[in-house]
Amino acid sequence: MGKVAKGRYTAVTEGDFVVFLIGMRVNRIWAVHKWLPVFMAMGPMLRELYMNRKLGFRGMETMFGWRSIHLLQYWDSYEQLEAYARGGQHLTAWRNFNRKIGTDGTVGIYHETYKVRAGEYECVYGNMPRVGLGKVAEHVPAIGRLETARRRMGGMNEPAVPTPPNPEPPSP
Repeated sequence: MGKVAKGRYTAVTEGDFVVFLIGMRVNRIWAVHKWLPVFMAMGPMLRELYMNRKLGFRGMETMFGWRSIHLLQYWDSYEQLEAYARGGQHLTAWRNFNRKIGTDGTVGIYHETYKVRAGEYECVYGNMPRVGLGKVAEHVPAIGRLETARRRMGGMNEPAVPTPPNPEPPSP
């Protein structure tokens, strides 16, 4: 993880964007020959995405569970996400999964897709490195109209809440 940005920050981005949550779960631990190839298929896809930013991929966070891995991704648009899903490394991985795993139950996979309209999101990061949307969007101090969740969501009729000043500028 990166350098901690002391204080309160939020993320600001222009236009709509997409949040895509994708993951896998190992249902049979000892079936390594089944779940390891599924796990390993993610690397080539991520390399492809990071090397070709024109595909619309903004960035991601990885979260591990005891038997699972989850990737929280940010995309410029649903159309770009869908176009990627229908080709490249993803299509190869999807076909391999269906051929080798299918519905045998050894490995579970899932995804969730959320279209986020401009101005219809809010986030806050207190004493955190740049993570989540704050990692792929502009990372700014949560002050003034960005000070509270209600204000970040467009509500302005709220009394000011005293917050400590941000002692350091956000890290690049």
